[in-house]
Amino acid sequence: MYSIILCGGSGTRLWPLSRKNFPKQFLKLYSDNSLLQETFLRMKDVVPSENVYFVTNEENYFNVLNQIKEIYPDFSPSQVLKEPASLNTMPAIVLAAKYLCDKIGIDETAPIIMSPSDHYIGDKKTYVELAKKALTTVGDNIGTIGITPTMAHTGLGYIKKGDKSSDYCKVSAFKEKPDLKTAEEFFQSGQYLWNAGMYLFSIKTLCSELEKHASEFHASFGKSFEAFLDGFKNLPAISIDYAISEKSDNIIMFEGDFGWSDIGSFDALAEILKKTKDKNPKHVSVDCENVFVHSASDGLIVTSGLKDVIVIENNDSILVQKMGESDSGVKKVVEYLKEKKYPELSDDIVVYRPWGKYEVLIEGKNHKVKKFTVYPGESLSLQMHKRRAEHWVVVRGTANIVNGEKSFTLHESESTFIPRETKHRISNPGKTNLEIIEVQTGDYLEEDDIVRFEDSYGRK
Repeated sequence: MYSIILCGGSGTRLWPLSRKNFPKQFLKLYSDNSLLQETFLRMKDVVPSENVYFVTNEENYFNVLNQIKEIYPDFSPSQVLKEPASLNTMPAIVLAAKYLCDKIGIDETAPIIMSPSDHYIGDKKTYVELAKKALTTVGDNIGTIGITPTMAHTGLGYIKKGDKSSDYCKVSAFKEKPDLKTAEEFFQSGQYLWNAGMYLFSIKTLCSELEKHASEFHASFGKSFEAFLDGFKNLPAISIDYAISEKSDNIIMFEGDFGWSDIGSFDALAEILKKTKDKNPKHVSVDCENVFVHSASDGLIVTSGLKDVIVIENNDSILVQKMGESDSGVKKVVEYLKEKKYPELSDDIVVYRPWGKYEVLIEGKNHKVKKFTVYPGESLSLQMHKRRAEHWVVVRGTANIVNGEKSFTLHESESTFIPRETKHRISNPGKTNLEIIEVQTGDYLEEDDIVRFEDSYGRK
């Protein structure tokens, strides 16, 4: 049994917490783990950990790899697949299936479960039991897991139940996101489940369905893996729902009731956190009713005299909006920020890199202060800057330093100065995170003032 986890989201539905360069799946919203990490921890209880594979884009490859290695050090980089282009779920699924078939050599009848990486599941035990049962039962069908609805939801697709057997039912129809009146009819009928975008299949069954309903994908699957990658960007940008599910008569559905949410809005997040997190003493409410406050930092947030309001803080940005309208409201905000080219739409003051991350602490006209976190065994590129000098102070861990012609080690509270146009590098030889405070001075302090000479991650 195998698992494919899709993690190529755009990072705008939960702005300002999520950003284009750090989408929702990498956020720690309801536990000490990110949504991506929670998905992996669930899935390794369904299939062996070495059989869990991720599909992501070039920009987020190291975010996926580093987050999973953080909680599971034995995780292999070969289990993270990079899409040559960001398209949709059907191309991503076919890419993973092609890799498993050609490079791993799995049995074409072995069952595979595909799941998004950014959903919440409250009852892990029930989910794991259902997923295992579905994998052993799906057979020659395409399977999906439908969610028992708890309300008339207009932001989700629906699946209509067909003929029922002991463990599953045939799918009668897929329905797009309905208006409120139709959603209420669906909910009251008891014949519809929410579409969570979870699918089960074997490579043999997938190829059969592609041949019937998505010939372009089927033809591409028949090529060598290298030729498949070369032509990937030319594949249709289409979801599995449109490519196969809505056309096939070979879809079965397993009903699940395990506290699921796609966390598609701050209203949904508010409902989850009411159940899972203790009250934050840094969030003070005075004479307020139905106010939800969530912050990425540990700063004090006080609300006074408000009703039905959501307040979201994330380092460099604050969002305040009306409760019950967070989905459509954030969409409008994102569209406006995109039109006006606000950098906060894409970037945060915490920036993630293959080697770790940095946070901008202070920024002025001719100076900038950053905090670097370098993961164990990782190194920044060997580089220099033409228009700035840097001063490094180690605050935690041990650093191997290249500074011009010299190589040496710095321990906590020790420092070094790097003049302009001097080759330099930081490496972490230890087994814990290395933390360094960097003070930059110069007439230009942007990230494009970098000349790289060597880089472990293939950057230029």
